[in-house]
Amino acid sequence: MDLDPDYNPSFKAKMNTKWIATVASIWIQCTSGSLYTFAIYSTVLKSSQGYNQSALDVISVFKDIGANVGIISGLLYSSVTAPRRRCGGPWVVLLSGAIKCFAGYFLMWLTIVGVLPKPPLLVMCLYMLLAAHAMTFFNTANVVTAVHNFPNYRGTIVGIMKGFLGLSGAILIQVYQTIFRNRPTAYLLLLSLLPSITTLLLMSFVIISQTSEDDEKKHLNGLSSIAVVLASYLMAVIIVGNIFSLQMSVRITIFIVLILLLLSPISVAIGAHKEKSYRIIKYLLEQNSPEDEQNRSQAHFVDMRQSHDNYDELPAGADLEREMNEKKTPEWGETMNLFQAMCTTGFWFLFVTTACGMGSGLATVNNISQIGGSLGYTILETNTLVSLWSIWNFLGSFGAGYISDYFSHSLGWSRPLFIVVTLAGMSVGHAVIASGLPGALFAGSIIVGICYGSQWSLMPTIASEIFGAVHMGTIFNTITIAGPIGSYVLSVWVVGYIYDKEASDDGNMCTGTRCFMLSFFIMAASTFFGALVALALFFRTRNFYNNIVHRRGTNTITG
Repeated sequence: MDLDPDYNPSFKAKMNTKWIATVASIWIQCTSGSLYTFAIYSTVLKSSQGYNQSALDVISVFKDIGANVGIISGLLYSSVTAPRRRCGGPWVVLLSGAIKCFAGYFLMWLTIVGVLPKPPLLVMCLYMLLAAHAMTFFNTANVVTAVHNFPNYRGTIVGIMKGFLGLSGAILIQVYQTIFRNRPTAYLLLLSLLPSITTLLLMSFVIISQTSEDDEKKHLNGLSSIAVVLASYLMAVIIVGNIFSLQMSVRITIFIVLILLLLSPISVAIGAHKEKSYRIIKYLLEQNSPEDEQNRSQAHFVDMRQSHDNYDELPAGADLEREMNEKKTPEWGETMNLFQAMCTTGFWFLFVTTACGMGSGLATVNNISQIGGSLGYTILETNTLVSLWSIWNFLGSFGAGYISDYFSHSLGWSRPLFIVVTLAGMSVGHAVIASGLPGALFAGSIIVGICYGSQWSLMPTIASEIFGAVHMGTIFNTITIAGPIGSYVLSVWVVGYIYDKEASDDGNMCTGTRCFMLSFFIMAASTFFGALVALALFFRTRNFYNNIVHRRGTNTITG
């Protein structure tokens, strides 16, 4: 039996698959966590420019603003990936991020080494804002493209992308400790080059490829396993490195193993390509069978029906677009733009839960060193807590996405229910820290870190499900603004105010549980309130998930 002579895909066709796109996005995410390493270069920034702590805190605020205000990246993504646009794609968003990242960090480096004159504080804040804002472009392009490519496993793929981003801080710290130890100025130059060059090399591979494959879950599980192994390895390295003084030869060995682990996702893409090629060859060998041809036609008809049962997230043509424009109030699951989404209660429910969850999580990690000091923890113990935060963040991001996908597909559970559970868990974690009991900071930081990380995968996934994926980047980046707002309120008006009040008689130093007990009970109350709001979102969208998500999960399992 002759094979179809047209079946001879070029090398370019082999590389333009959603699995290669996923691996490229993972590698970009792994170099995008420079903001998590601010503590490394903040010291040389402070000393070289003669800043006091207040000035450094102002720069840090601009860092947080840039990292969390991603509306521009979302609007750009929606524009360059519009169906009627002939040129463009996610690579435009990634290129914009690479330029911002290079410009921001390179200008900071030039200033620190003295090539540029010492700028006013506001100018340095703009440099930091420019560099931090690049992360929103990387994150938007990678996460939203992944959701388009794997619409049936949104939670899992968002968890993978957010998880690798969470690990990127620990990865970059290993780069610093191995290559640039005690040279923060050189490390700052690296931050201007590594993410930008990595993105420029890989951005053409990040494409939207809305193909459906039977074994998607199998290969996503492979990527998930690699992520878990990488996180476990980094956690072990962090703990050992904080306890023992490692020789350079040991650090080089650790770094080589880390590089091999980072390269391993390509094996999943290769395996997926081989299995797809096998299925195509088998199909071609059987194509002359009339019975098989009839079965394939029936299967194709069933697949088309199932695809229409799922979300209509991408416009299919002018008729669909006109129909959507005529609807003043789209229903859950239909494509909404930012304005339409903001007119729904679901948007503001997510905004409030994000302010409570992400806001209290940021307030915790920003003050964890001070908390440890007030409770009598050693510098080694507090440094270990800070270093391990990225691991707990990963476990939350990845675990919440994977587990919510499992229960959504197998039992049809509504995904907002998982926000209820994680925010309630976060409330418990804050209360544990507030107790001040021996070991409470360790236990509480683990609980809060995991639950905080889970918000980063649950919120974008839910936003894509109830508002559609077309404008997902704009919508979830707008909701993300709630994080720094909540962090500012809780950090300045609650934690900072109460700490200063308790320390007023002790020379601005405070010791004991009284320093943070009330603050963390207030944060426990805020996250409990967020859980109640998430419960309202659960009831508000319950029918939508019962009618659509559960049906999609059933089709995936039986298909």
